[in-house]
Amino acid sequence: MRACLPPNIASRYTRPMRHGFLLIDKPVGPTSHDIVAQLRRTLSEQKMGHLGTLDPQASGLLVVAVGSKALKVVEIFRTLTKEYIAEVHLGAVSTTYDFEGSITQTQLKPGWQQPADSSRIQTLIQERFLGKIEQRPPQFSAINIDGKRAYDLARQGKEVEMPVREVQISRCDILSYDYPKLRLQVACSSGTYIRSLAHDIGIALRCGGYLSALRRTKVGKWKIDKAIAPKDVTWTSIVPLKDILADFPKRELTAAEWKEIGFGRTIKGEVGTDPLIAWFDGLPVAVLEPSTKQVGMLKARKVF
Repeated sequence: MRACLPPNIASRYTRPMRHGFLLIDKPVGPTSHDIVAQLRRTLSEQKMGHLGTLDPQASGLLVVAVGSKALKVVEIFRTLTKEYIAEVHLGAVSTTYDFEGSITQTQLKPGWQQPADSSRIQTLIQERFLGKIEQRPPQFSAINIDGKRAYDLARQGKEVEMPVREVQISRCDILSYDYPKLRLQVACSSGTYIRSLAHDIGIALRCGGYLSALRRTKVGKWKIDKAIAPKDVTWTSIVPLKDILADFPKRELTAAEWKEIGFGRTIKGEVGTDPLIAWFDGLPVAVLEPSTKQVGMLKARKVF
């Protein structure tokens, strides 16, 4: 009887269902939202989301959560560190801090000069752009300003004072330098704008600079060499939730404890600074957190 159903309906009964993450090698051009929409069509699964957007002009690793259970754990991955290969074009500035904006050449600006060599640039980066630094995001960004996106206000010609934020840059190494092209390998905290970093390095070098290319190579522990093109995705491409959560602190539940958690009640236990994952019968079943009403007790923040 199911064989007589239309393909789009029959697939609900016949397609496999795996909850987990996809490691996607996003190409230059489409937005992160476009990639997720493509994957929804490919897998006939609407419940998807990603762990940190990539601008359309950027390529590289996009981690996509697939299935309702995977979406429930996205929040514990929001602060993962990122790594990038960034190309900075020196000798010019951009209104968007990248090649999509209005670009102004700066070579002849009084007092500005072409950087001498890579060693001096690396020294400046080490002195001013490593560790915890203050960064001002570009006005052409998705940051919310008084209920509106900053890029919408910028497109209307409105000047917006972007709020300064603290970010962490743990590595910023020069891969190559042939003026005006400067290639960097950057490891940084979530929320860092590589466009702003490129702009700020250009200003500090007194020649100007903007981001001309960007590729994300790592998100947390996941690397780009494990990613696949969106067109090659199948259900077997999904990294299962049990593998995604394997490195977190684990609490094996008894049948009685799992029953209590399932009914929204508490169990005895403590949790450290990292999320505590409850497991039962070989599978992750919940994220646990301290009870706010009972000392020494745990409750489920999310049940899968």
